Amino acid sequence: MSEEKKGFFSRLKAGLAKTRDNIVSGVDAIFGGFLEINDDFYEEIEETLIMGDLGVQTTEEIIEELKKRVKEEKIKDPAQCRQVLIDSISAQMDLGENAYEFENRPSVILVVGVNGVGKTTSIGKLAWQMKNQGKKVLLAAADTFRAAATEQLGEWAVRAGVDMISGQEGSDPAAVVYDAVNAAKSRRADVLICDTAGRLHNKKNLMEELKKINRVIDREYPDAYKETLVVLDGTTGQNAMVQAKQFMEAAPITGIILTKLDGTAKGGIAVAIQSELKIPVKYVGVGEKIDDLQKFDAHQFVTALFERE
Repeated sequence: MSEEKKGFFSRLKAGLAKTRDNIVSGVDAIFGGFLEINDDFYEEIEETLIMGDLGVQTTEEIIEELKKRVKEEKIKDPAQCRQVLIDSISAQMDLGENAYEFENRPSVILVVGVNGVGKTTSIGKLAWQMKNQGKKVLLAAADTFRAAATEQLGEWAVRAGVDMISGQEGSDPAAVVYDAVNAAKSRRADVLICDTAGRLHNKKNLMEELKKINRVIDREYPDAYKETLVVLDGTTGQNAMVQAKQFMEAAPITGIILTKLDGTAKGGIAVAIQSELKIPVKYVGVGEKIDDLQKFDAHQFVTALFERE
């Protein structure tokens, strides 16, 4: 493990401390408190996982897998189920290779998310990360209806050392994207990251706006690879799942950025989202620093979640 990955892993582990206390201490108490594997044993694990925000559907699938493995491997000792449970949770998160195709060719990344989830901050961190990979990055301030959204993105553009295209507050977001796409082409940018609307109270308007933006990109930049990421606040637990589903109705979501995993007891939502929605969590944020957004690694996540001190 490289020093950078090691540093992030220790921050991820520290960030998941509350979730670990919430889920793992409960699970370990069950493994230590039962002398045999029976219905009560499974029920207790189920309850602990649901309380840890893994969600009902995901938990049921994990428990089914656990029961299957216990039967197949003729496991009698409850303590032996610990690793089987970890493997079952990892399996729920495995959607094959997480796709980062946008790193390999000229791309446009649309980023959506309600106000307050860390959308603009995540865009700034993503821009910084991609610039550090040697890419030419351009930002588009297309969240034109939120007061000060453009200024906030502008500050992140300066921090990340990348250029930004913007319009007037309240102007047409698709017009900003139009200007940004043409700037990206003329400047030969590797990636254009668009901060787009985050309103969910009127899904129809949001849907129309995103459709319009997508039409502009398809018409003006047909060769670009398109990625649509939704930013979700890890501290909101099941509410993050609800938001993800609503955005899925409004746009073809291809990945998730899960923020604020540091200090939340609801980190289990990462498992639930990926398992239930079949959309990969592509990035996780565990702090305020510019390098606190990293690519998601399911194995690393589950290890950080269950590793004993």
